[in-house]
Formats: sequence, structure tokens, C-alpha cells
Amino acid sequence: MKKGQAAMEFLMTYGWAILVVLIAIGALAYFGVLSPGRFLPRSCTLVPGLDCSEFKVSSGAAQVQLFIRNGLGSSIDFSSLNIDTNLDNVGDCTSVDPASISDGALSSQINIAGCTIGTLGSRFRANIIGTYILGGGTLTHTMLGSIVTEVES
Repeated sequence: MKKGQAAMEFLMTYGWAILVVLIAIGALAYFGVLSPGRFLPRSCTLVPGLDCSEFKVSSGAAQVQLFIRNGLGSSIDFSSLNIDTNLDNVGDCTSVDPASISDGALSSQINIAGCTIGTLGSRFRANIIGTYILGGGTLTHTMLGSIVTEVES
């Protein structure tokens, strides 16, 4: 056997093997097996100084429940807290009772109802939009955060 023929057979054999592997990876990606969104952990992120210490998305009550810890250095008064499920920065549902949180304190439970939640066990992703006044001042600040979790009962 000539060197050229041996090299061509080597390339063809391994070329077919690589093609089969690429098709298998493509099929797994197409059917969602390799979707990284399925493996992402629960997260709730707000602006620096504000922390979502606990959160839950309930399908039964169609609401988002939050506990926010204030670490901004002074008290804050939320005038609105909205959940944006369309990710277009326009609130789809609003908190009925905006919170006042003193410095270093944890808020009482904040319920934001009337949201389009999805089915039990599905992935929920939304923006959290809030407006607040810092330390009894007069300037209104805007907060943009995000929440990613699984819908619970």
C-alpha cells in the first residue's frame, strides 16, 4: 500500500467518526439535553447594597414572594416594586404594599401578585423593577434586578 493511500484511508476513517460525533452532539443540543438553562441555580440579584435573602415563585397564588435585606447605609422607602416577566423593563405586576426597610434590616414578606407565572416546575425568569427614596430624601431612585428560579406550589 502506498503512503498516499494509507493517509487518505486514515483521514476518511477518522473523518466519518468525527462527523458521527458532531451529529450526535447536534441532536442532543436540538432536543434540549445540553441546554444550560436547565442546570442554572436559583438566583435573585438586585443592586449592590440590596439583597434578596429569600424568594419564592408560587403557581397556586400566581405571585412572587421576596424578602429584601437593606445594606445601603440608610433606610429606604419603596414606592413601587414590579415584576417584568416579558423582560422588556415594563412591570407586568406590582406589589400591593410597598415596603419600608431600615438600614441593615430585613423586610417583611413582599408579595407581588397577578403575575404570569407558568406551570408548576417550569423555569421562571423575570426582571425586578423598583423605585425607592433613600434615607427620607426627595430623590427617587430606580432599581433593576433579576430573578431566576423554578415555579413552586
